[in-house]
Amino acid sequence: MRKAFLNEAETKKALAQFILQADRLSMDVECGKFEKKFAKYQQCKHAVLFNSGGSANLAMLQALKNMGKLKDGDKIGFSALTWSTNTMPIIQMNMIPVVIDVTPEVINTTSQNLLERLETTDLQALFITNILGFTGDIDTIRKICEERNIILIEDNCESLGTELPEGRTGNFGIGASFSFFVAHHMSTIEGGMVCTSDDDFAEMLRIVRANGWDRNLSPEQQQKWRTQFGIQSEFEAKYTFYDLGYNFRPTEITGFLGQYQMQFLEKNISSREHNYLRIEKIVKENPDFLTLKHDHINVLSTFAFPFVCKTAELRSHYLQKFIDAGVEIRPMIAGNMQSQPFYQKYVSEIYDMPGADMMHNNGFYCGNYPELLEEDLVVFENLLRK
Repeated sequence: MRKAFLNEAETKKALAQFILQADRLSMDVECGKFEKKFAKYQQCKHAVLFNSGGSANLAMLQALKNMGKLKDGDKIGFSALTWSTNTMPIIQMNMIPVVIDVTPEVINTTSQNLLERLETTDLQALFITNILGFTGDIDTIRKICEERNIILIEDNCESLGTELPEGRTGNFGIGASFSFFVAHHMSTIEGGMVCTSDDDFAEMLRIVRANGWDRNLSPEQQQKWRTQFGIQSEFEAKYTFYDLGYNFRPTEITGFLGQYQMQFLEKNISSREHNYLRIEKIVKENPDFLTLKHDHINVLSTFAFPFVCKTAELRSHYLQKFIDAGVEIRPMIAGNMQSQPFYQKYVSEIYDMPGADMMHNNGFYCGNYPELLEEDLVVFENLLRK
């Protein structure tokens, strides 16, 4: 992205005015307003705002552990092609990460990948990543998880707005994380969200987010916790901590920016899809590239332009073309997560991951965002021609 925000000049002026007029900048009413607005957009019951998408991921696993739904030593499946903060919380929660391969044609874990892993390994949860705006057959994955009592969690940080016939990504499991870091679909500088329609999960997330206390719960919820633990007064409740938590609270700046940026979200998603489909036409004409499958997706809210070459040598060729043209490019996320130094330090069991290895060796991406100019898109088209 060239800028931190969509409509950056307008957003910065509005932010400056808000800061000058705000009586309080620590988490308060603006955060609550953003949560309600985002939950309505996502078509779920609850949205809980965090200081980052990474914090949201860690908070989800901590909340499930606090609730007794997960415990030490549980096996948690995760997409081999993902981001570090999807995998690290599994280790940090003293659970066992179990990597699941991806299918290159959809750059995501599919039901077939999941079923292959379940032939040899029982899972207590699946922490799936919807990658770069794409997703696999996640409704089938949900059904498999329901049949086998596997808790499904989504990392939807890269796929805000992607929609299947069965609904929006982020609504298929008990909860899903979203990121509002710079260059994501919408920016609050730093920030993240968990969306869920599970009342108990949302309640525990609010406890986990703020040190383990009850200050951000409803009066009825507060009374429930205080009665359970014999807390006799508001004075005592101020510093009573009910379960394990962190300080993952956002600021009112996050809440204000989130609300402000949401007015641009639909146009943002539409522009990203339009840009992607335009560039895809050139990719389909070039036999050096794998054509990515998305005919099962109604709205493709792409985070970036992912390109998968048919060989590693071809990738080297196109990487150099993009570099020579001054276009910023990135690896295909973290590649096969098992190759990362932290993973090899803490996890002993390594699996064969041909799909993730292909994405690691043959894939790359560059940015897709609404403020790309016509000349930018023409540059991409020319670089992708054989």
